[in-house]
Amino acid sequence: MGLPILILGLVVFFAAHGFVTMRQARADAIARLGQYGYRAVFSLVSIVGLALIVWGYAQYHGRTPQIWSPPAFMRHITIGVMLFAVIFFTCAFIPSHIRTKLRHPMLAGVKTWALAHLLVNGDLASILTFGAFLAWGVYARIAAKRRGDAGTTAAPAGWINDILVVIIGILIYLALGFVFHPKVIGVQVFGG
Repeated sequence: MGLPILILGLVVFFAAHGFVTMRQARADAIARLGQYGYRAVFSLVSIVGLALIVWGYAQYHGRTPQIWSPPAFMRHITIGVMLFAVIFFTCAFIPSHIRTKLRHPMLAGVKTWALAHLLVNGDLASILTFGAFLAWGVYARIAAKRRGDAGTTAAPAGWINDILVVIIGILIYLALGFVFHPKVIGVQVFGG
């Protein structure tokens, strides 16, 4: 039962996010629903898709065939790469030179997060889930470039925001590694 739910969740989530890249259809939807109505529908569909992904992954993970067995050292690489993923996510919300350099920091964070998890998870559920997020991140970045969306182009004066991004990113990273991942996901990140 988990695999169909996982696939349905991926389809729903990425259909909503793929719709965003179709600018004329998106503009028409905003004209019909209004900005807040469009955001409400988009958010609801995204949340439903994400909930289905989590539910399906939780049911299917562990019962899924192992496609490949990652070498043990990949775990250390993933732990290091995830620090960058969290900093990229963080700078999506704080103007900084890092954000300007990445242009689309949320997409950079998604792609980095997905790649990091593909390095250490060789089961089918993980490959489907993280592979789909990585593919979407690549597609969304290419779509943004093709439509001329340069992303963030102006950095703030000074470097204080960059320091804040790194410090906040490290704190979130540690919270995810020490609390969220072991308690919610059930996998020790540090020292396990």
